Amino acid sequence: MERAAQGADGGGGSNSSSRSSSRATSAGSSPSCSLAGRGIAGRSAVAGLGGGGSRSSPGSVAASPSGGDGRRREPALEGVLSKYTNLLQGWQNRYFVLDFEAGLLQYFVNEQSKHQKPRGALSLSGAIVSLSDEAPHMLVVYSANGEMYKLRAADAKEKQLWVTQLRACAKYHMETNSKMMNQVEGQQKNLVHAIESLPGSGPLTALDQDLLLLKATSAATLSCLGECFNLLQQSVHQVGQASHKPVASENILGWPGPKSHSTEQLKNGTFGSLPSASANITWAIVPNTAEDEQALQPEPNSGPELVLSEDEKSDTEDKEEAELGVMEDQRSVILHLISQLKLGMDLTKVVLPTFILEKRSLLEMYADFMAHPDLLLAVTAGATPEERVICFVEYYLTAFHEGRKGALAKKPYNPIIGETFHCSWEVPRDRVKPKRTAPHSPPSQEHLIAEEPAESYKLRFVAEQVSHHPPISCFYCECKEKRLCINTHVWTKSKFMGMSVGVSMIGEGVLRLLEHGEEYVFTLPSAYARSILTIPWVELGGKVSINCAKTGYSATVIFHTKPFYGGKVHRVTAEVKHNPTNTIVCKVHGEWNGTLEFTYNNGETKVVDTTTLPVCPKKIRPLEKQGPMESRNLWREVTRYLRLGDIDAATEQKRRLEDKQRMEERKRENLRTPWQPKYFIQEGDGWVYFNPLWKAH
Repeated sequence: MERAAQGADGGGGSNSSSRSSSRATSAGSSPSCSLAGRGIAGRSAVAGLGGGGSRSSPGSVAASPSGGDGRRREPALEGVLSKYTNLLQGWQNRYFVLDFEAGLLQYFVNEQSKHQKPRGALSLSGAIVSLSDEAPHMLVVYSANGEMYKLRAADAKEKQLWVTQLRACAKYHMETNSKMMNQVEGQQKNLVHAIESLPGSGPLTALDQDLLLLKATSAATLSCLGECFNLLQQSVHQVGQASHKPVASENILGWPGPKSHSTEQLKNGTFGSLPSASANITWAIVPNTAEDEQALQPEPNSGPELVLSEDEKSDTEDKEEAELGVMEDQRSVILHLISQLKLGMDLTKVVLPTFILEKRSLLEMYADFMAHPDLLLAVTAGATPEERVICFVEYYLTAFHEGRKGALAKKPYNPIIGETFHCSWEVPRDRVKPKRTAPHSPPSQEHLIAEEPAESYKLRFVAEQVSHHPPISCFYCECKEKRLCINTHVWTKSKFMGMSVGVSMIGEGVLRLLEHGEEYVFTLPSAYARSILTIPWVELGGKVSINCAKTGYSATVIFHTKPFYGGKVHRVTAEVKHNPTNTIVCKVHGEWNGTLEFTYNNGETKVVDTTTLPVCPKKIRPLEKQGPMESRNLWREVTRYLRLGDIDAATEQKRRLEDKQRMEERKRENLRTPWQPKYFIQEGDGWVYFNPLWKAH
């Protein structure tokens, strides 16, 4: 029967009723590698097939690699199975070989070619083997990498033989990988202990640059491997559920990942025990003195304040940020920090070194996203719903370059709860008009200047930090003349990702055009700080949406992260769609901090260069007229020392502000008094400005 099957296979394709025969081999087998030795009923399973088309040796089904006796490793199971190729060729007989020790299922055209290169191979580590009723005696092998083999045996007994041994092989290699991960984890812990046990002085110390790099990269590598292993486990479980054959719990082998002795300290914000390579770089948290507490008493939360626009002046503050160089003392601190973190760890409560900060609050960064207010106000000037949604997508895509200050990888100050930021823009009326096909002009860096306020639109902005845990920021802006406003709430959640940091912007914003009765709900992309050990840079990533329920228009925007090999950075693509007719009215591609090309459904195109768009400077009150909880006034000393390059003094000022926040939070917890924001009210899962334009009109 086996000869007949092989003869049929030799001619290429065969009909699905061709009989296949499989045999389990015992040459070179050892007790430690037998299925029976692994708790699988190999003897009874094989013996039960003795009189049929399969022949095998009872007692040992899996073979071991060649040992000292020089015997060649034999396969655990081999024989002819029908493999589904495609709709055109259908089922074809192929000769399959199960290599138990390698964890591979290979196939060849026929038995004669099995010593040549296989036609295909499937890794069985983490694989799922399930039965299927699509065809008689059918089984499906789902590899962890997404590949799938659809196979048919000659009869039910032979199908069960293959299923039993394939499952045993998959389980064995999953267990082996888990044990290997645990061994590697132990070795990495020993490495870290050996480095940390080195003396504090001498020719080789725990702060040696190469050792810190080894410590950091080993921790990151192990964390990444652990995360990959957990993803593998999840895919095994999901495939098992999808095949309607639940996987036994003993087959799901979890790996908890490396445990850092400093993890709990980091989560609690008490990261003060790390040695610093420089006496000028410290960020330990120590109790305030009584003098400090008296000087930093919070202002009473007395409700919304009247901000006089006549006090606001054009912002002339220097916004330039020096890139983070590869200074050795700073690099030592970052290396030591990385070596203590765990992949996926929430960085919200981790105290980060001051030298990575840029000289503005996160609340002001949101205001800087409004640096092209003429594009925003032009949305409401669109003649049709299609023009308006395209105008909003144009504004949205051009906002990130100025808001992020290009790809500079520095972190804005984490706002203190109750912190606020106020500003406004004067936008010349002749700049606000639909610009669907007209190019932007002039292509220069000149600022928009409005000499006569009567000839300008006024756009007002207010932002507030309404929550500390989780960190939630809200901002609202409005133009009464154009009857336009935006209300947004954002929860920032940062995670450690090995050699990069990811920040998710959770929440949504709503643009309201009261003149047209339209609401555009939009989300925000994630941000990633890459290459944190060398010269850090920022990229945006993720899919965001813009939707208008009234008009049926929506937009999908994808910020593409750079592939591991090749590819461009900062890529973005977008599609604007009219959902009722399923019509794409506009497509966009380019770079969010470079050139964007818009293509409309009528064939017209427009190119926008974000680097040459004119910037409208915001207006802000001078520090002496700002309240104590307004961003620039609140962080003025930190900013001053950062400008002077005095990291130690900047760190001390930052510590005072953060300690004040923690102290006030403890007082509120003891009194069971929740924080009451000044300008925003919580409604459901979101936050809304206390006196929005849509309620005032």
